[in-house]
Amino acid sequence: MEYIIEMLNITKEFPGIKANDDVTLQLKKGEIHALLGENGAGKSTLMSVLFGLYQPEQGTIKVRGEEVIIANPNDANELGIGMVHQHFKLVHNFTVAENIVLGYEDTKNGFLELDAPIKKIQELSDRYKLKVDVNALISDISVGQQQRVEILKMLYRNAEILIFDEPTAVLTPQEIEELMNIMKDLVKEGKSIILITHKLNEIKQVADRCSVLRKGKYIGTVDVATTSVEKMAEMMVGREVSFVVDKEEPKIGDTVLSVRNLTVFNEHIHKNVVTDVSFDVRRGEILCIAGIEGNGQTQLVQAITGLIQPTEGQIDILGEDITHQSIRHRNLAGISHIPEDRHKHGLVLDYSLEENLVLQTYFEPRFQKNGFLQFDEVRVNANELIQNFDIRSGKGPVTMARSMSGGNQQKAIVAREISRDTDLLIAVQPTRGLDVGAIEYIHKQLILQRDAGKAVLLISLELDEVMNVSDRIIVMYEGENVGEFDPAKVTENELGLYMAGSKRRKTA
Repeated sequence: MEYIIEMLNITKEFPGIKANDDVTLQLKKGEIHALLGENGAGKSTLMSVLFGLYQPEQGTIKVRGEEVIIANPNDANELGIGMVHQHFKLVHNFTVAENIVLGYEDTKNGFLELDAPIKKIQELSDRYKLKVDVNALISDISVGQQQRVEILKMLYRNAEILIFDEPTAVLTPQEIEELMNIMKDLVKEGKSIILITHKLNEIKQVADRCSVLRKGKYIGTVDVATTSVEKMAEMMVGREVSFVVDKEEPKIGDTVLSVRNLTVFNEHIHKNVVTDVSFDVRRGEILCIAGIEGNGQTQLVQAITGLIQPTEGQIDILGEDITHQSIRHRNLAGISHIPEDRHKHGLVLDYSLEENLVLQTYFEPRFQKNGFLQFDEVRVNANELIQNFDIRSGKGPVTMARSMSGGNQQKAIVAREISRDTDLLIAVQPTRGLDVGAIEYIHKQLILQRDAGKAVLLISLELDEVMNVSDRIIVMYEGENVGEFDPAKVTENELGLYMAGSKRRKTA
């Protein structure tokens, strides 16, 4: 028997869209099989069919050569199929152990029995080098650790077939490296893995074979070792993709944003999360703040955009002190903000696309009259932005934001923020979790803003993005500015050392 899983001619439809159109996927025992495609290509839908979250309209699924019907995730678990979702499914005020046994509990006289499960979890953790503290609360551990809890959850349920949905979207470069090693160890132990991703370098690193989906259709399966990254990108996007960011020399103008001696104190942990940070961003340049997640970048941006108040320091926009101004005042003074978490801070998920596109401008004369929204204008605005920024969705302007793919949600935010035509664009991890086509598109937009004489402040964890897009780089480590660099003169390796805190230099 060659294949452990066969999904044959699967078709899955939603109103107005064929998410999977006659797709076939075959997984060999003991392989890492990558499932590659742009956002909205149907990768997660296909895996949700395999995991029993959706029922296909057509097609058959075979597990270990036997045809099966997977009506729900419990059926999938019975068949030895486990899944780590892109957005983790963990209860934050439970411990690691409680999350792992949830739905699979042993009880003794009506009480939860945890001693034996904890022993089993600890053994699994040691065997697969997962290094997780079983008694820690989920709310107290890092995102990378939470992901390991999801992996342990699958192993605890004796899963043989492991599905990873975009597993590296929220990890640091070091955590990604560790996850790749964990996957290789799992396969050595006889597990089979389906890896949903759009990161080509990761596929090169761990996968044996790769199947490509484009707009819901199956394009083909290739052997990873003998296929170039460029070829896989072309299969995925349907055209050649440039991995080089084209940009002219910057034409630097006057200062737009000036941050002086900014300090932010965190009440919960009783220490400064940003300490005495100063910098300027000028017209016609992209200044990138690089650093590993959790080194104060989030709080720095929150202080600039008005989401939190700094304890010390001053923030000026075009010479106006806005340190204590409201968020709306800052927006109107010239700040656009592409936030780090598109679901929490970027969109109202239960609003339509057209409503999301006027969240910061609905009160302007164009969109309201005597306090009533002018829906015709809201619709005209949405259609313009959908056209200009190529935002794809099932029902156009009236699509619920929640139902759109991650890449298109991100495009909607980029469209809204850029169309406001402000002097400063703050972009926080604008390409996190996006595929090469969408990344290429967003980088172009950032550079167009720069070339139009805007000031761009980019916060990024992706080293290649930091190196390719920025004109100047500041590295933050533990809330401090530990060095300023010219991307043309610094190596990724050296930046990595500053990001990890093993080097620092005084800034001029």
